[in-house]
Amino acid sequence: MTPQPNGKVTIVRTERGLTIAGTRITLYDVIDHLKAQYPPKFIRDVFNLTDEQFRAALSYIEAHQTDVEAEYQEVLKSAEETRQYWEERNRERFARIAATPPSSEYEAVRLKLQERRAQREATKQ
Repeated sequence: MTPQPNGKVTIVRTERGLTIAGTRITLYDVIDHLKAQYPPKFIRDVFNLTDEQFRAALSYIEAHQTDVEAEYQEVLKSAEETRQYWEERNRERFARIAATPPSSEYEAVRLKLQERRAQREATKQ
């Protein structure tokens, strides 16, 4: 737990990992956006954080960079393992869905969309 000068705890460890106090936002969520090179204001707004919360998260990440990065890599590894598990578990179901012919209503809508697309392309020329 990281206390601020005003005595408030800003980063806490929960069952989800390192979390910004009073939110469900983990530091790993913030790191994802930082690694994607989103601007800080965008990240703060996406997560609806106050300036104080955002600064506290960045400060914690910077001060504990090695440990946070190691945990982040574990989170990524775990997420990938979970994704692979569910992909494998649902492989047959996805194949059945893909092999199912579209319903007649779907086909009618698809044809209508194709007609409108052709009309739009004709007016552009």
